[in-house]
Amino acid sequence: MTLEAPVADPTDWERLAVAAAVAVAAVVIGLGLRMVLGWLTRRAGRTRWAWDDLLFTLLRDLALVSVSVLGFWVSVSVVHLRPGSRHDADRLLVAVLILTVSIAVARFAAGAVSSIVLARAGVAQSATIFVNIVRVVVVGIGLLVLLQSLGVSITPLLTALGVGGLAVALALQDTLANLFAGVHILASRKVQPGDYVRLDSDQEGYIVDINWRNTTIRQLAGNLVIVPNARFADAILTNYHRPAQDLSVTVQVGVGYGSDLEQVEKVTVDVAQEVMAGVDGGVDDHVPSVRFHTFAESGINFSVTLRTREFTDQYVVVHEFIKRLHRRYQLEEIEIPFPTRTLVMSGGSTDS
Repeated sequence: MTLEAPVADPTDWERLAVAAAVAVAAVVIGLGLRMVLGWLTRRAGRTRWAWDDLLFTLLRDLALVSVSVLGFWVSVSVVHLRPGSRHDADRLLVAVLILTVSIAVARFAAGAVSSIVLARAGVAQSATIFVNIVRVVVVGIGLLVLLQSLGVSITPLLTALGVGGLAVALALQDTLANLFAGVHILASRKVQPGDYVRLDSDQEGYIVDINWRNTTIRQLAGNLVIVPNARFADAILTNYHRPAQDLSVTVQVGVGYGSDLEQVEKVTVDVAQEVMAGVDGGVDDHVPSVRFHTFAESGINFSVTLRTREFTDQYVVVHEFIKRLHRRYQLEEIEIPFPTRTLVMSGGSTDS
């Protein structure tokens, strides 16, 4: 009795070859599609509309993995695997697809939220707290779907997370207080990144960012002030960009008692209008006003009201106004008094 070695069925080798060809073709197509979408993403980046950038970025992130998973699924279907192996392969491919889609959608959602924040705030910095929250939520949902697809029951996991979350909340009260304070600050829309604010503790500057823990303020000197969100939410502050960025600036001026006040008012208004129209940062359609208010020791004091486009523009506007007003007063022979005091000596004589 002779035993013959089993001969492999030629159709099995053909199926393997076809499956390998399909898998390789899927990877090549995915790479090509990713390159094309990358080129479209760069082209879309040159436009002002941000949503086309986000859409092409999402498609680029999904292209390679999605086409490859489809190709491998076709390959698995071509090769006759045992039911158990086929089931495991399908679950693995689904898990890879879910994980890729979750990461890509999280990136898309974070970019969308960032674009919305930028559009509403009108600034060049984003409020990262909303971006991070959206990214964590989307990835978390994707992981739960992934576990469910792998046959892991998520109900006990959610129960454990609920109980554990209570313990974590008690242990991280300060951190959670800062987190919810940051959400409240942005949701109220009283303060946005890019606004110039002054706190009751005398810190002032532009708000650079509001993240999950603190608010960053950049002072005019370039230094950064880090304020916890909970303290920032409780602070009394002045927002110089709300409800509008332009603001009035008052300059105190004094002239001698011998001056013609009508001439003083006319000359001062002329100089103020010249500064408003000619200095960058001034509001050219603003009508300056002069208001006399005090009989002082050395002269008559009055206020001049100017208007600038934003808080920091006031420095150069006031600088130019004082220079030009001083020069004009000299030409018009209007006296700017300096403090004088008369002393009465014991002998009856006086000294000035």
